Amino acid sequence: MSKIIGKRGINYIHRLNSASFTSVSASSIEKGQNRVIDASLTLIRERAKLKGELVRLLGGAKASTSLLGVPLGHNSSFLQGPAFAPPRIREAIWCGSTNSATEEGKELKDPRVLTDVGDVPVQEIRDCGVDDDRLMNVISESVKLVMDEEPLRPLVLGGDHSISYPVVRAVSEKLGGPVDILHLDAHPDIYDCFEGNKYSHASSFARIMEGGYARRLLQVGIRSINQEGREQGKRFGVEQYEMRTFSKDRPMLENLKLGEGVKGVYISIDVDCLDPAFAPGVSHIEPGGLSFRDVLNILHNLQADVVGADVVEFNPQRDTVDGMTAMVAAKLVRELAAKISK
Repeated sequence: MSKIIGKRGINYIHRLNSASFTSVSASSIEKGQNRVIDASLTLIRERAKLKGELVRLLGGAKASTSLLGVPLGHNSSFLQGPAFAPPRIREAIWCGSTNSATEEGKELKDPRVLTDVGDVPVQEIRDCGVDDDRLMNVISESVKLVMDEEPLRPLVLGGDHSISYPVVRAVSEKLGGPVDILHLDAHPDIYDCFEGNKYSHASSFARIMEGGYARRLLQVGIRSINQEGREQGKRFGVEQYEMRTFSKDRPMLENLKLGEGVKGVYISIDVDCLDPAFAPGVSHIEPGGLSFRDVLNILHNLQADVVGADVVEFNPQRDTVDGMTAMVAAKLVRELAAKISK
């Protein structure tokens, strides 16, 4: 649905710019687009300022997690449902069926642990004809606006996995150097240009590695990888840990120490890293994945200064009636917030 709506908006702009509508100049359309982008960034900037001031007033936080939604689904190669995920994840985070404490005892109702600056208005930006080059820049700038308000650190709610590229780019540029990345996923997402789309959700980590935004990239949970995925992994020096060897790799993966000598660690979790028994609400169902406890053991035992994270590829349109995968995604967010905040 989001892809259809986006095309409608873009096609409408194209019609306005056709010979039948010569009164609407290209410069007028560009000015309108710029106003929409400026308004979008102002929205994030002011919310981040508000949350940052609150956290600083309360005091005692060296790092505080702030949610930023990026409801983008059009770069998915199969289904676009992840565009609808951020509100479903937020709803599940605060579901009355559970309390607001993380497993390690941090209280999510404390703004020093978790705040929320809302969503980048992706659909409105696309509806006025903004292309993906500029959209990716808007996402990057939105992340930087959050990081401007120390001690806030971004935890981004996707959206498809294409969002990781502009987010990691922003984190690296803001911190002034590369990060180490822990990437949990069924797929390596490192195609050079999947189906001709350089911003495809299947190419996000190729863009990250090309840009020099990561020193180490560890990919865990991989079980759908072809020759190009392996060749690209070798090209970029990626450490790929496939599920077929997980029992052997488990002791090492559950005792990772990352980030020494770089600006910190970024964690990207594609919900389909989990076996579909735990998370059926994804676009690309790949049996044989990680258990939820496997993922938590990796996160809880990780020794790192986590400077940002994302949770992506939850597709509410494929979830169970009772919202099982939404709760799974929400708990991932909760535990990541605890890992980031200190």
